[in-house]
Amino acid sequence: MKIANAPCSWGVLEFDLQGKSLDYTQVLDEMHAIGYSGTELGDWGFMPTDPAKLRDELAARELTMLGAFVPVALADAESHAAGEKSALQHARLLAAVAGNTPFIVLADDNGTIPQRTNNAGRIRPEHALTQEQWDTFVDGVDRIAKSVRDNTGLRTVFHHHCAGYIETPSEVGTLMQRTDPHLVGLCFDTGHYRFGGGEPLDIFEQHAERIWHVHFKDCHPEIAARSRKDKWDYFQSVGKGVFCELGQGDVDFPAFVAELGIMEYDGWIVVEQDVLPGMGSPYESAERNFQYLNTLVSE
Repeated sequence: MKIANAPCSWGVLEFDLQGKSLDYTQVLDEMHAIGYSGTELGDWGFMPTDPAKLRDELAARELTMLGAFVPVALADAESHAAGEKSALQHARLLAAVAGNTPFIVLADDNGTIPQRTNNAGRIRPEHALTQEQWDTFVDGVDRIAKSVRDNTGLRTVFHHHCAGYIETPSEVGTLMQRTDPHLVGLCFDTGHYRFGGGEPLDIFEQHAERIWHVHFKDCHPEIAARSRKDKWDYFQSVGKGVFCELGQGDVDFPAFVAELGIMEYDGWIVVEQDVLPGMGSPYESAERNFQYLNTLVSE
């Protein structure tokens, strides 16, 4: 198993947040200096979108391009065409840079639905998709994944995510049951699953064959409990550190890594700690996360 990080750990997030994230050259320099060997693309335009330029920047730092996060409002059928276009734009860049090995990391347009954003970490049945919305959502996921595969050869994984329509274990399970297993894998995120009410180790009994890509994120139990008690929205929870440094929350990473070994997972572990601007030093957090995780995968 190889260890990577993603630009979100330096505050490069898909949301329109206050504060300024770092330049891509500094982010990539710091990833390389710490010892990470892979990265994801980040927001479109954060890194160079010219394939030759991006290839050179990655090669200079011995980094492998692993994937690109593409948010789409999948419950809205009218958004599917634009979402497909965006996914193909990302996929063509990735394919030109790294062949057919990276993933399109497809997700809901998280943080844009007030009911889901305001109740992240405490979703109730009345917040769920209707049957009609489920039909639309699944059609959009399969459509985009098929287009990406047919046009670029890349595979698509779906990223469940708090503040979107696929957050709880039940919602993850329904999506996996209803999407085409030949087209759509799971980008399993330990922290989002935990904050969404799940036990990450359960995923191996339920959907091990769909785990094609893994994001490592921790979840602080006391902050999560405070979020639920005080009814924080998603952004308040993140800003107060619900996704803490690896090993400081209640995700059992040693057991999770052991399970990955049992299933002979040969992909990447991508560290994701959403460090918003002003929350501290992304470099120092990323370095501590690397040191912690490296002790687990090297045992």
